[in-house]
Amino acid sequence: MKSKSIYRQFYNKLIIATSLFIITLSFIFYEYARATIYDDIQNDMLKQSKQIEKGYISFEKFAPVKSQYQTIDLIKNIELKELKFFNYQKGGSYYIKLLYPFDLENKIFLQIVRNISFERELLYSVIFKNLFILAIPGFILMLLYSLVVSKSLLKPIIQINKKLANMDENSLTQIDKKDLPIEFHSLANSINSLTNRIETYVKFKKELFIGAAHELKTPLAVMKLKNEVTLKKKREIEQYEEALKLTVKQIDEMNKMISSILDIGRTEGAQFEQTTDIDLVDYMKRKTNDYRMLSAQKNIIITFFSNVNHLNTSIQLTLFNQIIQNFVQNAIKFTPNEKSIAIKLRKTKDEIIITVTDEGIGIDESVDLFAPFKRVGNQSGVGLGLFLAKNAADALRAKVTLTNRTDGKTGCVAKLVLNNPSNLD
Repeated sequence: MKSKSIYRQFYNKLIIATSLFIITLSFIFYEYARATIYDDIQNDMLKQSKQIEKGYISFEKFAPVKSQYQTIDLIKNIELKELKFFNYQKGGSYYIKLLYPFDLENKIFLQIVRNISFERELLYSVIFKNLFILAIPGFILMLLYSLVVSKSLLKPIIQINKKLANMDENSLTQIDKKDLPIEFHSLANSINSLTNRIETYVKFKKELFIGAAHELKTPLAVMKLKNEVTLKKKREIEQYEEALKLTVKQIDEMNKMISSILDIGRTEGAQFEQTTDIDLVDYMKRKTNDYRMLSAQKNIIITFFSNVNHLNTSIQLTLFNQIIQNFVQNAIKFTPNEKSIAIKLRKTKDEIIITVTDEGIGIDESVDLFAPFKRVGNQSGVGLGLFLAKNAADALRAKVTLTNRTDGKTGCVAKLVLNNPSNLD
């Protein structure tokens, strides 16, 4: 199917609409002029009838009047109750006939017949033809006007289209709203937001591939060097066992990393998961009970608080769980024994805000911890957990942040903001 140009479609529709408007306006004006002329003729005939009625003597003494354009006569036996006008054509000429009641009791009417061929010719030749002649330059002006208006109105779309057409992963630039009409600002904001997300995604993906190669290469190099040194000469059995244990340990670390990379793929696949209708407050209560089993080993107390009792919403649970689970696992990892973790859910007019607050060592806020292979302190880990959480949040069109506490205590606050509104029971 051949693609259609939006410019040509808009231009053609504007021409058709304007043409119909000009034609309709011309016919309205013509009909108005015609009705006005006919009304004037009829009013004149009616006035003439009343003047004749005043000087009327008798039917027998009335003398018919006949001229080139008009005849006046009295006729009898007319079955009418009131005056009436008739329009008709005879012998190529056009006439208006008025039957005016003189003596309804004896069925006598005054008949005035006027030839209106001249008026019709004048109406047609002067008014209608002039309208047609004026319509031609009007149509030309309308074509030019349509061309200018079409280009003017489509300019923002063309501007945005050119901007997008010239973009690739190496030249993701923002759309300048300064020259755009206000109606296009929301579209520009959406495109700019999407551009930022793509730019961040591309940047993190590059870091992920480079980091994964580096993180996998390091343990392989360690294993290779350790085994080469061990095999250079015969050693005690304990030394061989030590080399094998190191190899197994490095393989375990590599397996963790590979599992995390596989989780990234699962996260991208989970973006197509159907949403599930749940009571988010009840769901978070059940998840908090599950997390308490993880924190029991360090005697950490986990509490849950919500500013609403019920919160019905629709969400992709796999992605949501990946974010919350990562927040809680990190909180447990960095919180010392016998401390506490607070999970809070807050419903506002337009947002659902979930925070996980720990009592750990805090973070360096100058470091983008959502980038791949970024770690906090000396704790073990692959460094992909928060990267996975960020990807899941982007898929949910949500926002995640990680900041230090501001209440005078050490620790950090992991926050998830869901922008989609929910229905509060």
